[in-house]
Order: sequence, then C-alpha cells, then structure tokens
Amino acid sequence: MKYKKMTSLAALLVATGLLAACADMSGVAGSEAKLREAASVGLPADASAAKPQPALRADWWIDFGDADLSALITQALTQSPSLKIAEARLNKALSVVDLSKSALLPTVGLDVQATRQLFTKNSIYPPPLGGNIYTMGTAQFEAGWEIDFFGKNKAALDAAVGAAKAAEADTQAARILLASNIARSWFQLARLNAQLEVANRTLAQREAMLGLVRQRVAAGLDTSVELRTSEGGLPEVRQQIEALQEQVQLTKNAIAALAGDPRLAQSLPAAHMSKALDLPQTLPANLLGVRPDIVAARWRVEASSREVASSKSQFYPNVNLMAFAGFSSIGLGNLHDASSSQWGVGPAIRLPIFEGGKLRANLRAKNADLDAAIESYNSSLIDAVRDVADQVASSQSIARQAAQQGQTEAAVQAAYDLAVQRYNAGISNYLQVLAAETALLNQRKLGVDLAARALDANVALIRALGGGYMNAN
Repeated sequence: MKYKKMTSLAALLVATGLLAACADMSGVAGSEAKLREAASVGLPADASAAKPQPALRADWWIDFGDADLSALITQALTQSPSLKIAEARLNKALSVVDLSKSALLPTVGLDVQATRQLFTKNSIYPPPLGGNIYTMGTAQFEAGWEIDFFGKNKAALDAAVGAAKAAEADTQAARILLASNIARSWFQLARLNAQLEVANRTLAQREAMLGLVRQRVAAGLDTSVELRTSEGGLPEVRQQIEALQEQVQLTKNAIAALAGDPRLAQSLPAAHMSKALDLPQTLPANLLGVRPDIVAARWRVEASSREVASSKSQFYPNVNLMAFAGFSSIGLGNLHDASSSQWGVGPAIRLPIFEGGKLRANLRAKNADLDAAIESYNSSLIDAVRDVADQVASSQSIARQAAQQGQTEAAVQAAYDLAVQRYNAGISNYLQVLAAETALLNQRKLGVDLAARALDANVALIRALGGGYMNAN
C-alpha cells in the first residue's frame, strides 16, 4: 500500500512537472469574429416552424422535358475538366483524413540492415575489432505510439474531416454550377433560334411586300420612293439574320466547351423553348442547409476551429512510447544466435519550454484563419439571401412583363393586319405598313426575349435554391 502511494505521488509530481514545462500561450488573442444568425439576414430563426418548401430533385433539368438538354448535362457531369478538378481536390482532402487517422494509431516496422564496416583503431572498439573489417547485421521490429494526451492528433483529424466535408460540398456546388451554366446556355441558344425564326419570317414578309410594291409601281399606283424603301428593308433583315447566326455558333461553342467536348459544336441539335417550371417564390427557411456553398463555408469554420485547438495542444508536452526487439551482431553468422538478441522499451517526452515565439505565432495565425473562415461564411450567407431574393424578384417581374407583352403583341398584330388590308385596298401607303410591321417585329422579339428570360430565371433560381443539393447526398 505504501509503495502504491509513493508511485501515485511520483506520477503526480511528474505530471505537475510536465504541465509546468508547457510553453506559455497567455496574451494570444483568440478569434473575434462571430457567425451570423439566420434571423440577422431575414431567415426564420426556427426553420422547422416555417412552411415547408417542395424539395428540388438532384437532376432538376429533367423537369424541363428536353431530352437533348438532359443528355448534354449528363455528358458534362462525366467529362468536364473543371468538375474533375473539383473531384481531385475532394480525393486529396480524403487522403489527408486518412493520413490524420494514422497519427492516432501505433506504428510497427521491420528494420533489416547489413553494413560492411572498417572499425577504427582509435575508438571504443579494441583489437581485434579495431583496425579490421566486419559485417554488422541488424534485424528487429520497431514500434511506436504517440499518446494523444492533449488531443492534438484528434483535433487535427477533426480539422481534416471538416476540410473534406467542405471539399465534398464544393464538388456538389461545381456540379450544380456546371449543370446550370449548360442549361442557361441551352436556353440562350433556344432564344437565338427563335429570334432567327422571327427574322426569317420578317424577311419572307418583306420579300413578299417588295413583290407587291413592284406590281403597284408597274401599275402606276406607287412611286419609286415606296420601291426604294421596300428594297432597303431587305439588307437590314439579312444583316440581323447573319448576326444571329454568328451568336448561335458562338453559343454552340460555349455549350460544347462546358460539356467537355468541343466537337459537339458542329453536331448540336436545334434548341427550342421549354415551358418554365413552377418554383417557390419565397425565401426558403432551410436555405442554410440546401446551398452547397454555405455548407462548405460552415465546414471550413469547423475545420479552422479544430486547427486552433490543435495549435493550442502543441503548447503541451508530447509523449511517445517506443519499443524494439530483434537481433544485432558483428558478423552475419552470429545474427541468429540467442546471444545476439536485444530489446528496449520506454517513453520519449518532448517539452515545449522555449520555442522562440514559433508556437504563439502559429496560434495567432490559426486564430486569424478562423476569423477569415467565419467572415467568409457570413459573406456567403448574405450573398445567398440576396441571390434568392434577386431571382424571385426577377421571376415575378418577368411573369408580369410577359402578360403585358402578350396583350401588346395581340394589339400590334391586329394593327399590322389592318395596315396590310388598307394598303392592298389602296387606302394607305406602304410606309404605314412598314411602321406596323416594325412594331410587330419588335413585339415578337420582345416576346421571345421574355420567354427566354423566364427560363433563364428558372435555372438561376434553381441554382440559388441549392440545385437539389440535399437530394444529391
């Protein structure tokens, strides 16, 4: 009993001595940044009490009902170099997790050596060793285990896990961004194709009107003024068609590059307008969990906080248990003899008493990294709320504009039809027809643009709402 008390007292004294030998971290300012709460950016504080929002599917592009678009996005998700870069970063982060796990486990190795050596006459080895050449052999197992008393390795592992989770969320964000960029470019191509149809119809109308004007000039009903005016309208429309065709090709090139295969630019099918989807028109209460960029930023905060904890643990002693067992001899013929056996076991203790300010500087740097991670999260949260609010506002405005534009186009179409009838009856001149046709052309272009903007806003809102991130996990 007395021996146990003495042993306990000795252990207490040793522990006290170790703690006293720790480096001093006093005076190092901690992190000062604070995470923004949901309520501070307009989100409900209790997401569970808010009205539930319909969840977006991970393959949301299928809902547009365009098989060509779905095929393009599917191909891009398997071939895009930008996405492969994000996946490579994730794999690297996962390897760091495995590396950090290994620090918590014992290590065992086998050391086998054979060295031909001339022993000096003027050292600790007397003749006949000194002055002669012998082969030294060693064969032994070695083991070591760093006892993580103060949680340094555990904190490093938690930091690596946080970084890996952030990289995983970043990969999903890259997938969503790639899919949304292809969809938006595809609908841009559909807009250009629709504009080409309008321009081609306009060209056909003006060619027909030119034929009619020529007939009226020949009959003496119109003058050369109407003829030259009608002829001048054709090059203008042809120039518009050429400009649209240029934009079509450039957009195809962009889509092919996004899909990871530039050859697709020459074989893309015709893109047509799709019907806009019915999406939520309010700020979702669960925005913090559905956007991968916010999730990634939150995991980076967690990783940085664990790195601070790991840096603090470096101010405390480091204890390793070392052991070895095997054989060692001068001359390989004696290596397997029992008399050549050797073993050893014992602790190795490192005391960070004075590090020249290195540990304190490292801790200050990690605290600064944590501040930066927190403010980056806050910035991502604010940007996300603004992004959703912008897309909702645009979607609602486009819908109202489209309703008004539809009524305007119907009225302009009726005015154009009436102007043509009056011209054919000889009641009005060609300039009135041309003015009515220009107004109709503008309305048709505006209608196409609004339809394309509605689709673009759809895709932008889907991305702002997380692009089905929750259902992709």
